[in-house]
Amino acid sequence: MDSPGQRAWRTERQRTGPLAGLKVIDLTTVVMGPFAAQILGDLGADVVKVESPTGDSIRGIGPWRNEGMGPLFLQNNRNKRSVVLDLKSPEDRANLLKLADTADVFISNIRPAAMMRLGLTSDELAARNPRLIVCNAVGYGSGGRRSGQAVYDDLIQAAAGIAGLFGAVDGTSRYAPTNIGDRTAALYVVIAVLAALRHREQTGQGQSVEVPMFETMAQFVLADHMGGAAFDPPLGPMGYRRLLSRHRGPYPTADGHLSLVVYTNDQWRRFLPLVGAEGLLDDDPRFASQESRTAHADEVGRWLAGHLTSRTTEEWLKLLAEVDIPASRVNTLETLLEDPHLNDVDFFVDYDHPSEGRLRTTRFPIEFSASPCDMPAPAPTRGAHRLADILNEPKSGRATQSSDATFAPTTTTGERNEGS
Repeated sequence: MDSPGQRAWRTERQRTGPLAGLKVIDLTTVVMGPFAAQILGDLGADVVKVESPTGDSIRGIGPWRNEGMGPLFLQNNRNKRSVVLDLKSPEDRANLLKLADTADVFISNIRPAAMMRLGLTSDELAARNPRLIVCNAVGYGSGGRRSGQAVYDDLIQAAAGIAGLFGAVDGTSRYAPTNIGDRTAALYVVIAVLAALRHREQTGQGQSVEVPMFETMAQFVLADHMGGAAFDPPLGPMGYRRLLSRHRGPYPTADGHLSLVVYTNDQWRRFLPLVGAEGLLDDDPRFASQESRTAHADEVGRWLAGHLTSRTTEEWLKLLAEVDIPASRVNTLETLLEDPHLNDVDFFVDYDHPSEGRLRTTRFPIEFSASPCDMPAPAPTRGAHRLADILNEPKSGRATQSSDATFAPTTTTGERNEGS
């Protein structure tokens, strides 16, 4: 049996995976929409990415060997075919409608007002293809005062309270250094599409689905930090104190840092002998229970920090593993590429791209015993696939991905309305 890494880039015409046979039209740009569509493609769906004549704007973030094929694009757009359409052109708009007629799912993050001007609303698409799932990924939900506004990950981190959480910890509001809003909302897009497909399976009906980033991330944050405001009237301040402690860690060791969670009473009783403090839970009421340790999270964190500098990180990892205390070294981006566990499971895949040469990516992390996910299609160059070929394919049946697609961009000209 092939390892996951070997299987991931096996070249096949026939897509496999639990969503094989579904066709998805991907009218999205930047991160949230493309990442969601890529997940569907990793799961086996045939994803057709519709790009403007200038291409997805994320193509322009380097470094690159060839312009338009930067790392963010490559990591968000594998398992897709690319066609170029100028949606301001009546002919190309008609071609997009023809694509939607053959599809199961249509995902867009173009703002609703622009979609209305283009005649591509959910109602107009459903009138042509009643079984179509139309998923609109937006910044703010319909009906609110910010509905229709443009949005990016930075704005959502600010609006949903993520940037403010940093301020609550140390007084300085800032952004998490990853696109957490885009990528979390993308997971909700995938969940919404799968739920709508399940409904269609039961009823035969397609439907429109709206996934708003702001509401999604507000729920994400408040699930941890509703605190006393979960009760009416409130029973205390908002926020989960352990997460908001500036002394949560990682903690310094003799030669670096260590991530350590000593959480339950049993874990504390196994940990304390390692630092010569066996009686702490009985002697200090701040440590006596999970409730008291949470209430005194800063003091607990300072105490841990003061007891870990006597040994190296590797020494601690060995000792903690022996007593079953969860801990981890603190990876950098560079050491993450060499992480022993990730290498054990063939997480990183080196492959030859038709135009970009030797590249590295991460495989789809989920394993299916009955419908494994192969990934035979690297991220395409702009307009790599022929629209006529896609339109002439059968509407139903298992979708195909040709390994010998032409990777030359088309020469269509014009301008596309960017999405949110």
